[in-house]
Amino acid sequence: MKTASFGAVNRAAAGAAGASSGGKTVMITGVSKGLGRALALELAKRGHTIIGCSRAQDKLNSLQSELSSDRNNHHLLLIADVRSNSSVEELARAVIEKKGVPDIIVNNAGTINRNNKIWEVPEEEFDAVIDTNVKGIANVLRHFIPLMFPKKQGIIVNFSSGWGRSGAALVAPYCASKWAVEGLTRSVAKELPDGMAVIALNPGVIHTEMLQSCFGTSASIYQEPDTWAPKAATMILNLTGADNGASLTL
Repeated sequence: MKTASFGAVNRAAAGAAGASSGGKTVMITGVSKGLGRALALELAKRGHTIIGCSRAQDKLNSLQSELSSDRNNHHLLLIADVRSNSSVEELARAVIEKKGVPDIIVNNAGTINRNNKIWEVPEEEFDAVIDTNVKGIANVLRHFIPLMFPKKQGIIVNFSSGWGRSGAALVAPYCASKWAVEGLTRSVAKELPDGMAVIALNPGVIHTEMLQSCFGTSASIYQEPDTWAPKAATMILNLTGADNGASLTL
């Protein structure tokens, strides 16, 4: 297994200025809040074009107003539900028609179960975690990877977690989903042509709604998404085909 010291981390040390040369088109799922929103705003600030999707129209409208204040007002925000294969299929069609093939895709959309022992987690809650965190990524891969084949280039970042490489009580469904992301990423990496890459990225521990669900008020001691975003943007922008199959940590 490739580790965080491989490739991307060393290149990221070159700094944000180098990463921002030449605008890229970056698609982010779950863009309307948390890490997705913070990353979108940071990348837009650096001159990159954002394609974002979410299920929440009101939050997309709010994000659009912030992005519109940027001088690069070529962003595209769309309603889509990554849990639905047909919704992602429609998303892919719209993206290709309006923006072409993204240079980078960040599979950020995710959810977590309420703290509970596995036998106390309702079936529908378990399904929601798997449908979003695992099937959601698979749906994006299914419809976007083939679009990247003609140019044999494109970077896909699947957000994993420290709990995708370890276990924790009361969040077994979430841990299982992130272990699946790690396995899915390593396997798909072996199916890609040279020049393309799919990476599992543990974004670290950040103060988000999901962290509050697990940690309660103590979640506030961790870094905010806006603090995290510049480091994440630099790392993601510096990924190349050499990082294919890597499991990285920010």
